[in-house]
Amino acid sequence: MNLFKQIYKQIKKYNKIVIARHVGADPDALGSTLGLKEVILNTFPNKEVYVVGAPAARHRYIGVLDRFSDDMYEDSLLIVLDTPNMSRIDGVDINKFKYKIKIDHHPFIEKYADIELIDETSSSASQLIAELVINTKLKLNKEAAEKLFIGIVGDTNRFMYYYTTPKTFDLVSYMLEQTNFDFTNLYENMYMRSLHDLRFQSYVINNLTLTEDGFGYLKLEQDVLDEYGIDASTAANVVNVLTYIEDMYAWAIFAYDKANDNIRGSIRSRGPIINEVAANYNGGGHIYASGVRLKDFDEADDIISNLNEVCKKYKEEKNI
Repeated sequence: MNLFKQIYKQIKKYNKIVIARHVGADPDALGSTLGLKEVILNTFPNKEVYVVGAPAARHRYIGVLDRFSDDMYEDSLLIVLDTPNMSRIDGVDINKFKYKIKIDHHPFIEKYADIELIDETSSSASQLIAELVINTKLKLNKEAAEKLFIGIVGDTNRFMYYYTTPKTFDLVSYMLEQTNFDFTNLYENMYMRSLHDLRFQSYVINNLTLTEDGFGYLKLEQDVLDEYGIDASTAANVVNVLTYIEDMYAWAIFAYDKANDNIRGSIRSRGPIINEVAANYNGGGHIYASGVRLKDFDEADDIISNLNEVCKKYKEEKNI
């Protein structure tokens, strides 16, 4: 029995299902979890299905999360999406669940579930959920397709990244044919920005530090976040605005996360391998897109030094 059918068998078996993802939710983490919930309830309307984790104000258009309670642990199945290591799972103690499934597209870090579906060639966790639907008796509906599309678009940056494959387009085409969802309005929700947000982006660009080795970074203290009325999650997501800056090969934004009393870091790259560095700082992710959770800004200075060294070596290897 292949992994898709094994996962379906467990979904069918359990009446209570909790779906979790990584801390610092992005569109793929939210789209895949909320999309999977829609698919399960569309197939099995009488099941209890909960999507848990801290909300992300910037992405509230994707859907509403469920408030976690301890009774969700009782005789329930946990499905964790988009999360390669146990320490980054948001909002639950996985050891209290009866059965656990991991569905992920990041490089393998550790085994923590009874069934683990890992495909590094997949563009996103949302793409893997779309594959799960096609390969089992789970039933797609319009709401699920919309959320999965948002997740795929978010992680591929509108199909621009290298891990966008023919399969990615085939799955999107299948969902569009089956449900005829309105992707134009979805794009509008994803990319609409207030003037306030754009002014914050201007602050980021105006205050970015770019080293001679091609690493760009910015550290955001609480007073700056307060001035612009944003949280650490919103601040970190601005990292994608910096993608096409000449002579910058990797970059990061480090923002104080008041809710968790730590530093949230979002790192991106156009060449240097960054996830190996991130893994040493309570983080991880893709080779060109990773995240970290740091104790303080002193630790941020430490990772900045290491990432700058990665950029330096990259330039030497490429004779830049």
